[in-house]
Amino acid sequence: MILNLPTAAATAPPTLFCLHFLGGSAREWAPTAGRLGADVVCVPIDLPGFGDAADVTGYDVAAMADHVAAKVRAARPGRWLIAGHSMGAKVALALARRAEDGEAGLGGLSGLVLLAGSPPSPEPMEEERRAAMIAWIGADAGTRQSEAEAFVASNVGAPLPADRAEAAIADVLRAEPAAWRAWLAGGSREDWCERVGVLRTPALILAGGEDGDLGPEAQTALMAPHFGSARLVTLDGAGHLLPIERPDAVADLIRGHVVAPHTEEPEAPKIDAAYRDLIASERVNGRLRAALHERAAPDDPAYRPQALDAVELAILRAVVARVLPQAAGIDLAARIDARLAGGAGDGWRFSALPPDASAYRAALRSLDAAAQAGGHRFVALDGAAQDDLLEAIEAKTLSRGPVGGFDPEQLAFWFEDLRSDVVRTWLAHPAALAWIGYSGIGAGGDGSRPVGFKKVGLGEREGWEPVAQGGDAR
Repeated sequence: MILNLPTAAATAPPTLFCLHFLGGSAREWAPTAGRLGADVVCVPIDLPGFGDAADVTGYDVAAMADHVAAKVRAARPGRWLIAGHSMGAKVALALARRAEDGEAGLGGLSGLVLLAGSPPSPEPMEEERRAAMIAWIGADAGTRQSEAEAFVASNVGAPLPADRAEAAIADVLRAEPAAWRAWLAGGSREDWCERVGVLRTPALILAGGEDGDLGPEAQTALMAPHFGSARLVTLDGAGHLLPIERPDAVADLIRGHVVAPHTEEPEAPKIDAAYRDLIASERVNGRLRAALHERAAPDDPAYRPQALDAVELAILRAVVARVLPQAAGIDLAARIDARLAGGAGDGWRFSALPPDASAYRAALRSLDAAAQAGGHRFVALDGAAQDDLLEAIEAKTLSRGPVGGFDPEQLAFWFEDLRSDVVRTWLAHPAALAWIGYSGIGAGGDGSRPVGFKKVGLGEREGWEPVAQGGDAR
């Protein structure tokens, strides 16, 4: 008998590589690391141009990810996670994609922690403020000191203890100005949406309730769509500098994520037992039965969109939920995206619209722009507010979206197509066919003579015919 004894690597605590915010450094993680104790081995890293790496070059997202990847390979961890704060979150996402794609030396990634994270899409920021931040980093010493103090003070929900405030300000002042400018002018604007796609690695997403640009709504709309399994936690009263402001809460949340990361297991929609028996019967031909089994397979929580990007898919899921609420758990939006990518369709489109995939992208972005004009992203609105916007589309009263967006008539045409796509995709699923009691699948079979209906009179039913389940689609 051979005993498989646990190896040292298997029993060792996981390693957490920690990345900092713009103007921060590895030492911002000291308070959190101290509270994690022996449960997690924290390895804070200075990104190029900051902290003790102020003289290291390579300021775009890919170069920063290379820098961190080299640190991970050198450490040769067993099980490891990566925590990214603000700017560091975007770098963490780029690295996670490489790890999931099987890059050598990056195996063993088991979790992500994203704190007030800069999303894969261009970071939301007022251009005036961006320009002002670029300007003062190269000013005289007195101006830099006062601006650094103001920068730290404006990014917290409440005044920091003096020692933490002084350390944060000192980090900003020792940042390489070229790295600071490069992030604001370039890195923060890079669009990694399609490259990152949707990650399978479980994520803990933390947001400060008082964070303006990268608070709960931005994390919901721009960060969460990039994960098949994610838990979003808002720290009320906190601002943007979460590891410095709330080290106790951050440490507790990280510890919980390390022990039991939030995961989404795929679950197939439930199909009425009688309908399952009908599908298995000789009345259904083999090709149709195979197609129904394929359609009944559980949807992948980490489905990676092909025609849309992850943010557009999240908007589409929110729209679909208003058009056809259903508790079956069928990911209609993902199935529509797959259809768009494959080029299949009903063979026609409105002449005012581009090909289907382009029409969906433009319409979804126009819809989100209209929501933002009212102060919120579409996915962050409640159901009633989402319905108001969709009804405005139907009535052709929603204004044109961003540059390249659709006009009211185009949006109305797209919404008509969308509703048709949603219903058709839903009705293709055997759970939906069972719900409406559709008996047409039982008129086939694989014999030389198809098995058909004998009772065809008004009000007559065969004994094998399914019965509609009644109620609504919920």
